[in-house]
Amino acid sequence: MTEKNPQELAKKHLARVEAAINLEEPDRVPLSWVGGDIIPAYAGITQHEFCYDYEKAIKAIEKYLKDFTFDWASAGIPGLAGRLFSVAFVEFPDIARFITSITGPMHDVLGDKYYRFPGREIDENCSPQFIGGTFMQPNEYDQLIEDPVGFIAETVLPRVCTNLETPRKTMATWVRYGIETNRFFSALAEIGKVSANLGYPTISTAQSYAPLDIIADFLRGFDTVLLDIYRYPDKVKKAAEALVDPVISHTLSFKKSGAKLAFIPLHLNEYLSPKLYNEFYWPTLKTVILELLKEDIKSYVFFEGYHDAHLETILELPRGWGIAYFEKTDVIKAKEVLKNHTCVMGGLPISLLVSATPQEIDKYVKNLLEKVKPDGGFILSPNIGTAPRETPVENISALINAVEKYG
Repeated sequence: MTEKNPQELAKKHLARVEAAINLEEPDRVPLSWVGGDIIPAYAGITQHEFCYDYEKAIKAIEKYLKDFTFDWASAGIPGLAGRLFSVAFVEFPDIARFITSITGPMHDVLGDKYYRFPGREIDENCSPQFIGGTFMQPNEYDQLIEDPVGFIAETVLPRVCTNLETPRKTMATWVRYGIETNRFFSALAEIGKVSANLGYPTISTAQSYAPLDIIADFLRGFDTVLLDIYRYPDKVKKAAEALVDPVISHTLSFKKSGAKLAFIPLHLNEYLSPKLYNEFYWPTLKTVILELLKEDIKSYVFFEGYHDAHLETILELPRGWGIAYFEKTDVIKAKEVLKNHTCVMGGLPISLLVSATPQEIDKYVKNLLEKVKPDGGFILSPNIGTAPRETPVENISALINAVEKYG
């Protein structure tokens, strides 16, 4: 990191990422970071400390980013999706974006039933886990459709959070949550300074969601909503449609912080046939993406699992709409289908980083980039964002060196 000052390095990294998003060919294929459990392991702390001790987490992130150079590093305190809470607060845009990610300390304050954190419900070195659940009955679909924000805020959240069960507990909980939020964002600001001093660009990213995933993850439960599609198809469609505006409104609350991208992780996509995907899932997700694009926010969609059966639907979006980040879909195939239309991201199996030798990683990256590098529009990234603690650090170095050689 001595070749240029931090500002010049940040400009170079950002130029690569932006060129790929804009379907151009940068000077080198941009490399998104390998994060997750490897960061606390590299610093010699537990996952519990990484989640709960912000001072130790900041130092761990600084050590990792100093020793391993990526083009795009979205470093932060571990948290899990809190989109339901964001919908509940969507009428207060100055608050909504501050309740998008639920950290370990926030989980403790809320007493929620959605998450498990290390050193609490799970082992101190486990990754935080989202388990979801069923907190809405089928006869309540009409209430959700009529007033999604009110129903979630007033009916669902008290069921989800033990510390929101009574008015008195609720008042104390939100005061404690505000205190914790202030502590959390102070830590994020410090991480931002650390990243900037090491030459990493600021890529402000909003958080969004597929409307049907809100129902599946937070309200009805994953398996139950798949049955609901057959049992109550009209109600499921109307409920997803009712959530479109709250999702968009919440996402737009990030514009104040300069967000130009909106991250959307998909969950149900892999489990739906093309017919069901196109009937129940894609229409509302597509609306969210298009409406955000009108507001100059491109979407950064994580197509979890195998998205092969639905790949062609992405071509229904305008050219240059955003980033298609794939977990299990073959990025070589995806690049062929989406060439000159969509920026493709992914391609690096975490299993490879964990089990391969540095030489095997070098060979893999060389062969992959030969196929996906031409014409630009590609970002190399792990297929999931979390590398386990046992990931050999020499493999991270091998990955970075291979991208420098072949990218």
